[in-house]
Amino acid sequence: MEWNKLYNSCNPPTIDDINEYINSKLWHDLNTFLQNTYRIHPKLSYSKCSMQPGWNVKYHKNGKSLCTLYPMEGYFIALLVIGNKEVHEVEDIIHLCSEYTQDLYQRTAFSNVGSWLMINVTDRSILDDVINLVQIKAK
Repeated sequence: MEWNKLYNSCNPPTIDDINEYINSKLWHDLNTFLQNTYRIHPKLSYSKCSMQPGWNVKYHKNGKSLCTLYPMEGYFIALLVIGNKEVHEVEDIIHLCSEYTQDLYQRTAFSNVGSWLMINVTDRSILDDVINLVQIKAK
C-alpha cells in the first residue's frame, strides 16, 4: 500500500513504522550517518505536496535543511536542494557520482532557489552519492 494512504495527516507513523515500511539497510545507514556525524535528530513532517505527499523525515543542522527523506516500499527518496552556495562544489565532484546521480543532476533544472534533486536511493553507490552531497551542504 502507498505510504501516504497508510498514514494520513492525523495519523503519524513512528520511526519503527518507517523502518519497517522501507525495510532497507541503506535507510538505516543514512540515518545513522546523519545522526552520528552531525548530532542531529530526525523530524517527522507531513507534506501535502503533489510531488511526494505524506509523512517524511527531515534533517536540519543550524536551521539549514540537509535533506528530506521520503519513505517508499523497499527504498526511499532523498531530496537535496543544491543552492547557489553549493553548486560549484557539487559540479566539481558530480563526475565521481554514480551514473544515475550524474544523469539526474544534468536533467534537473536550476532555478533561483537551486536544483531540487529527488534521488531514489536504491543501492549503495547512490547512498554514497547522497552522503557526499549532504557533506557539501553541511559545510
